[in-house]
Amino acid sequence: MKYVGVDYGLARTGLAVSDPEGRLAFPLGTLRLEEHAGRKEFLAALAARITAEAAGAVVMGLPLLDDGTDSLTTRQVRNITARLKRRLDLPVFYMPELLSSEEAWADLREAGVRVGKRKAVLDQQAAVRILASFLALPPEQRRPA
Repeated sequence: MKYVGVDYGLARTGLAVSDPEGRLAFPLGTLRLEEHAGRKEFLAALAARITAEAAGAVVMGLPLLDDGTDSLTTRQVRNITARLKRRLDLPVFYMPELLSSEEAWADLREAGVRVGKRKAVLDQQAAVRILASFLALPPEQRRPA
């Protein structure tokens, strides 16, 4: 099954996509809130991008605190996930994330990507990390949203 991974942020949201077999994760793009008239239009663009990929499911990064509890950002992700689920007829899963952006920055640095370019693709790489972590889980450990 093909998956789309989402690293939701208030300003930028990174997207990743898997191969059709759901084995590997690849960067897909970044959606910027400032490029849309508001959150409703942003959400419509996010749903359209997921639909365009013909994904079978969506994986949302869930930014938990170090102790596993919710933060303000976690609640925002849960809210946007609920709104997205109303727009898509697809299963949605959560993948707990911790330090995905920091690890993505390190990945890009190690790959020799210049600092200016790293900033442009950081959210996509974070989404790749989230999706790759999800794909590595046994199916019984995958948490539906």
